[in-house]
Amino acid sequence: QSIDIYIKKDAKKGIVNNQRTEWSFRLDDVLHNTSQEVTYETVAKKLVSEALLGYNGTIMCYGQTGAGKTYTMTGDTTEYERRGIIPRTIQEVFKAAAHSVDPFVTVRISYLEIYNETLADLLATMASTDMGDVSLAIVDCPQGVYVKGLSIHSVRDEEEALNLLFEARKTNIRLPLLGETNRVIAEHTLNKNSSRSHCIFTIYIESRFRTFSDVKCIRSKINLIDLAGSERLSKTGSEGQVLKEATYINKSLTFLEQIIIALADPKRDHVPFRQSKLTHVLKDSLGGNCNTVLVANICGEDAHVEETLSSLRFATRMKCITTKAVINETYDQEGTVKALEKEILLLKQELAMRDSLVKHSLETYDPLSDTQVAEIKSQVSRFLKGTINEIDILSVRQVQEVFKQFKLIFRQQEQEVEDKLRSKYALIDRSDFAAVAALQKVMAWPLTPAQNPYLRGKEEIETSLSTIDADGLLPSKSQVIPSTKDLEVEKGTRDQDTANADEDVSKPLPVEDSHQPRPPPPKPVAFEQFKEEYGREINRIFKENKNILLARKKRSSAVAQRVNVIKREMKDIRKALEAQKQKQLQEGETLPGKGHVIIDEEEFVLIVKLKDLKQEYKSGYAELQDLKAEIQYCQRLVDQCRNKLVSEFETWYNESFLIPKEMQEALKPHGNIRPGMIPINRVMCL
Repeated sequence: QSIDIYIKKDAKKGIVNNQRTEWSFRLDDVLHNTSQEVTYETVAKKLVSEALLGYNGTIMCYGQTGAGKTYTMTGDTTEYERRGIIPRTIQEVFKAAAHSVDPFVTVRISYLEIYNETLADLLATMASTDMGDVSLAIVDCPQGVYVKGLSIHSVRDEEEALNLLFEARKTNIRLPLLGETNRVIAEHTLNKNSSRSHCIFTIYIESRFRTFSDVKCIRSKINLIDLAGSERLSKTGSEGQVLKEATYINKSLTFLEQIIIALADPKRDHVPFRQSKLTHVLKDSLGGNCNTVLVANICGEDAHVEETLSSLRFATRMKCITTKAVINETYDQEGTVKALEKEILLLKQELAMRDSLVKHSLETYDPLSDTQVAEIKSQVSRFLKGTINEIDILSVRQVQEVFKQFKLIFRQQEQEVEDKLRSKYALIDRSDFAAVAALQKVMAWPLTPAQNPYLRGKEEIETSLSTIDADGLLPSKSQVIPSTKDLEVEKGTRDQDTANADEDVSKPLPVEDSHQPRPPPPKPVAFEQFKEEYGREINRIFKENKNILLARKKRSSAVAQRVNVIKREMKDIRKALEAQKQKQLQEGETLPGKGHVIIDEEEFVLIVKLKDLKQEYKSGYAELQDLKAEIQYCQRLVDQCRNKLVSEFETWYNESFLIPKEMQEALKPHGNIRPGMIPINRVMCL
């Protein structure tokens, strides 16, 4: 539980040298060359168990860049055994939720990124609209600190939660990435994939108990924080955007250390949590209602001894902070409902008294009866026909009912107009792209309504006809789609034009220049070459994961067969015991002196065997459930490796065969164009 550091004195400083050469730091535990499973058991096991009971928890990884913070928190996404704290915590939470009987457990997750002092939602799946993206803001409230505008997603099982953490979802508008795939990373001297932002993955747990007279609800959350690593610019050699990012990272970590120092000082009255977005978000985790664990990731090399000492000093300061975690439970008390009902009754009495004082007619504030609704409907109908000029309004409920009747009449007339149009014309919805494309192919019309006056959307036609009386004239044929007969005539003309075009195409083309570059090889041939050369490592990982998946499926099949066999054996033994019992009833039970039924040897053997089979069935079923979870995780790894293999191949194929030689210089390392970041058609235009 301690770390000792020794360094040699610098001989260049002369004989009088007061340089310190020894340090000793005492911590709660030291993990050196340990597996991810041991790390989770040591760091997060107890905290997650207490979070399921209602205590808030926070796990935070701190250290220099390249020390292994992201690996500790997320793990290796290509190997199941090397998954980090976040996937294991998700698995533990859903495993506990599956075994809970009394409480109904609901799990939600969010993923927040702090990049250059800007908040970003890593799980936001909606594309930008005309109104712009929803801005995020940190808000203080009596219950604690929360981020306004941050999306919180309900998840039903472990697979859905891991999909939000790791995968990306494609849309027609853009490619909004989810979770880890959306984090900002960059490369510098000390780390090839350096995280350039602080990320906070939060799991919200809500348990509801129905056994109490008042409904009991327990809420807790687990913050899993992966901080960006501190950097010495003299070692990383950062420039440009990476330098700017490093400045923001070091600045926010400096403010975090100042917060730790202020919290450890009992004489300090004010703690400046609002100095940065990071310290503001972590206000509850550092000094509030939360169980907090700090993981200090350090490097053992001599070249990084200064950064290691800085991380260990931060860890020892963190040990001086005390938090007060309590169970977060609430009750939906029936007394609250009764108090509200009483308050409503008093308000109604006050309104009645006010009406009598101002000499208003007696008005009830209860919901409208069927007779009153029918009277309002009659008044609205007469108002539309012009029989009456005003509608009598005495309460807010009547106003709401009047608007409701207007809406019903409008929808009824809208449906009647649409039915009349459909009886005479073929209407096509503008959002039905397949029908619009088929129509364009037949009639050679433009796809957009702006270019084609005949192509009008369903909602556009309905809007233009909503102002026409139901018994009035229908619009002219220039405002709707022509009939099917007209389409057939147009199609015949198109077929004749196509035949003429085919005759022109059949003419011999001019001979191409013999000096043109050779065409690229077919993609199947190039793909085999890619797997043997550039993509050899990705292909190897893909095959290994696939073999692991097949082995897990084979084992799962064997275990399932064994469980079914045990189940059948248990059924047969129960039948045999029942037959034995019936036989004893027919022959008459034999009772000894104390009045107990005597069990013969055969029945005793069956009971013992049934007990052993039950135990074996429980263990086999538990193993089968674990194998199913592993199969789902391995299947996800195989899909990720396959997608990565295909994407890497596309980039390699474009850069190797489609980009001209004169553009290769710009694609070299430290060039103006980063490979894979610009579409191939843009590169060709350059």
